[in-house]
Amino acid sequence: METKIIQLTAAKGPAECAWVVAKVLKIFLKELIINKIEYQILHKENGIENGTVQSVSIELNGKEISNFLKNWLGTIQWIGVSTFRKYHKRKNWYIGCYELNQVQQNTIYEKEIQFQAIRSSGAGGQHVNKVSSAIRAKHLPTGIQVLVMDSRSQHQNKKIAVERLKEKVSEHNTNQLKEAVKQEWKNHLNLERGNPIKIFTGSDFKQKKKEKSFKTTRNQLKTDLRKQLE
Repeated sequence: METKIIQLTAAKGPAECAWVVAKVLKIFLKELIINKIEYQILHKENGIENGTVQSVSIELNGKEISNFLKNWLGTIQWIGVSTFRKYHKRKNWYIGCYELNQVQQNTIYEKEIQFQAIRSSGAGGQHVNKVSSAIRAKHLPTGIQVLVMDSRSQHQNKKIAVERLKEKVSEHNTNQLKEAVKQEWKNHLNLERGNPIKIFTGSDFKQKKKEKSFKTTRNQLKTDLRKQLE
C-alpha cells in the first residue's frame, strides 16, 4: 500500500486556470475510483469565480499509485476559449499537478504514554476522595494529554484514556496535515508551460492524446545507413 499527497493548482493563473483545475479534479477523482485508489480531500481553495478551484490537495491510499501518477504529475494544458472572457485571444491555459511532501504521522504506542493515577474530583462520596482511580495520560511525542475519571476502576480509566489519546492524536495529525498543505500550495507559483503531461481541448474537455510517430526517426535512420554504405 502506498500513501501520497497530490496537489492540483492554478498557481498564479487567472480564473480560467482555476476553472481548468475544477474540471481536471472531476476527471482525476473518477480515475482514482476506476483504479480502486482511495482518496481524501485535505484542503481546497476555491477560485474567485463560481465553480472554480484555485488549489486542491488530495491524499491517496492504494496500490500502484506511483504508476498511476506517471500520467498525471507535471503540467496540464487546456486548449479552448475562455469561459469568462469569450473574446480573449489566449487559447492555451495551464495548471500544475504536484506531489507534496508528507507530514510525519504520529502513531500511538503504549510505551510512549505516561500514566499518572490521581484522585477523582466531584460527586461520588468518600470513596471517590480516598481512591486514586482517575488517570491522567500523556502522549510524550506530541505532549497531548487526557484526564479520565469515568469509572471507579483505575484499569478501566486507563483503557479509556488510551482510546481518547488515539482520537486526539489522530485529530492532531489531520490538523497538521491540513495546515502544511495549506501553506505549501502557496509555494507553487512558478508553473512550467512547456511539455504538458496531459492536454484537454474544447468546451467538452476531451483529452487530446499525444501523437507518437516514429516515421521521421525511421527515415533519418535510413538516410544515415545509406550514407555509411556509400
